[in-house]
Amino acid sequence: MAIKDTFYISHGLATLSIDESLPARHFLKSWKDKFLTQRPKSILVVSGHWETSVPTVNIVQCNETIHDFHDSPKEMYQLKYPSPGAPELAKRVKELLLASGFDHVDEDRKRGLDHGAWIPLMLMYPEADIPVCQLSVMPEKDGTHHYNLGKALAPLKEEGVLIIGSGSTTHNLRVLRQYAGDGSVAPWALEFDTWLKDALLEGGHEDVNRYEEKAPYAKTVHPSTEHIYPLHVALGAASEDAKAKLIHHNWSRGSLSYASYQFTAAS
Repeated sequence: MAIKDTFYISHGLATLSIDESLPARHFLKSWKDKFLTQRPKSILVVSGHWETSVPTVNIVQCNETIHDFHDSPKEMYQLKYPSPGAPELAKRVKELLLASGFDHVDEDRKRGLDHGAWIPLMLMYPEADIPVCQLSVMPEKDGTHHYNLGKALAPLKEEGVLIIGSGSTTHNLRVLRQYAGDGSVAPWALEFDTWLKDALLEGGHEDVNRYEEKAPYAKTVHPSTEHIYPLHVALGAASEDAKAKLIHHNWSRGSLSYASYQFTAAS
């Protein structure tokens, strides 16, 4: 059965895996009841924590859990999300990208799921029984490149594949401590977050694709691009006339937005 929607999830801090005080944790745990009651045939995750020079898919039988974080509570390193791999989906992703004019698509036959993929999925689908494939982002490319990547993958929705972009709507980790204590939100983070929401809800895909020149404080909010590009993939996969819906929002440490979006083709 087709899945008509794509999603962008702000996964925020890795402590989302254990911290019950984070509202985003409860949002993701309610996923199957409130946001997608249909069971996907398989899941394609585009995470900001896998950076490559060309599109790359992981082709494995079972996904290893990559603990790609540092100085975290010991219990986080003991968490596992042993989801099945999705090698047929990975091959289909490669086929669609090559057919759409992407010159080269790599295969990684060892890599499992990084925390940008498995932490949200652990909360959304805790049984770990749905096959998962991960697709990389390319930080040296631009938003339009990733949007077109998503457009190429749109047929997967008709094949029952859930397409998720996992990143962070705002992602300047260097300044988190400056705003951690007083409950305020950094004005530059708020302005960017609001601009992005308005652009998405108004259907301004081209502005979103060119966010680096269009959005206020773009370089401050995203000193590097890897956590915003999963949004472009999810948006492109939805369709050019897709309607965006803000399905969750909260702030953490004064500058980290957990804004998450659902994209639905208008037709």
